[in-house]
Amino acid sequence: MKTKSTNTDSINIITLGCSKNLVDSENLIGQLKGNDIQVAHESDPDANIVIVNTCGFIDMAKQESIDTILDYADAKTKGDIEKLYVTGCLSERYKKDLSKEIPEVNAWFGTMDLPFLLKELGADYKHQLIGERQGLTTPQHYAYLKISEGCNRTCSFCAIPLMRGKHISRPIEDLVFEAKNLVKQGVKEIMLIAQELTYYGLDIYKKRSLPELLHQLAAVEGLEWIRLHYAYPHKFPLEIIEAVKAHPNICNYLDMPLQHASNAVLQNMKRQITREDTEKLIADIRNILPEIAIRTTMLVGFPGETKKDIEELKDFIEQQRFERLGVFTYSHEEGTSGHQLNDDLPEEEKQQRASEVMAVQQTISDELNQAKIGKTFKVLIDRKEGDNYIGRTEFDSPEVDNEVIIDARENYLRVGDFAQIKITDASDFDLYGYLA
Repeated sequence: MKTKSTNTDSINIITLGCSKNLVDSENLIGQLKGNDIQVAHESDPDANIVIVNTCGFIDMAKQESIDTILDYADAKTKGDIEKLYVTGCLSERYKKDLSKEIPEVNAWFGTMDLPFLLKELGADYKHQLIGERQGLTTPQHYAYLKISEGCNRTCSFCAIPLMRGKHISRPIEDLVFEAKNLVKQGVKEIMLIAQELTYYGLDIYKKRSLPELLHQLAAVEGLEWIRLHYAYPHKFPLEIIEAVKAHPNICNYLDMPLQHASNAVLQNMKRQITREDTEKLIADIRNILPEIAIRTTMLVGFPGETKKDIEELKDFIEQQRFERLGVFTYSHEEGTSGHQLNDDLPEEEKQQRASEVMAVQQTISDELNQAKIGKTFKVLIDRKEGDNYIGRTEFDSPEVDNEVIIDARENYLRVGDFAQIKITDASDFDLYGYLA
């Protein structure tokens, strides 16, 4: 029988970076709650202990992490908090240097140091809590499910393997168990995340096992949407698309970062694929599942990239007409093979190239959205803002993709429910509609 904790500490966890970091924070929250320690996520300004879960992916993210740490270091100096801990990717990569620069931090922990962080906080690492996920930070109706850790790829721009280590898949039975627990908590949609989904299973099953995982997750009762994030195009198993096609509760959606379309740049990035191979892959995917929405990400400003390369990229995007696309600029990361190259483009030029690419996508997105007017879609209602409900179709992931806006003064809906919405208007990146 549990007894009430006499621990008077309260902990506020701050999460920076990607959804994989968010899952790490949720696991930390679950462990702390299991130890009867008072914990909140970015919602307890009176907490006497702060843990900052950092991102170290690119310069902008690193700077945000450092600024956040410094803000709480200042709060500690002023006596507003008693203890400050730092964990996550930035800490994994730079804790030796940062510990000298920011002595106000009580202790630094890496990406795999959860048991040590818990011990520092006077908590036990409870193995029975693995997969329980009692610390969701997302709205109750959706959650992220991390199916593996780390990455075996050697992309020349990416420092993730330096911070997260080699690829480690989680067993299918553990993931199904966790998905069932999430459904019990009211989750209707899960987003599968990993540094690279398509590598899943090679380490523990000696084969690419994402299709088998999808078949088993699709059988979880009450799980209405399953969404795929971060697939790698090289040696992409088309059985994944067959699995998506086979199950109505797997969204017709694939997030597959391609990074570029110029063969010269792709080679320098060590992406192991050509534009021609990529075009064939996309054609094969769409041939199997014509209604699929492909989301991709492009990286511009890589060392040696020319304006001709950007024109090739823009031409590729115009030809492929991706349903969703994001762009980020190259960050010169020490420890990567790309760091040996000359980072010869000023940031202003990188941003200009990113703007040119997004302008192409903006036109495509507007045209695709206009074609949806008059059609009816199943929409998951995420939240209410002022006089509007904000939702998503199966072709959209939270925070990064299009949204459906419904007038709350004329339509009664509930957050977390699905609704059939008829689209009446559209803009570049949003749809507008009413309850059908």
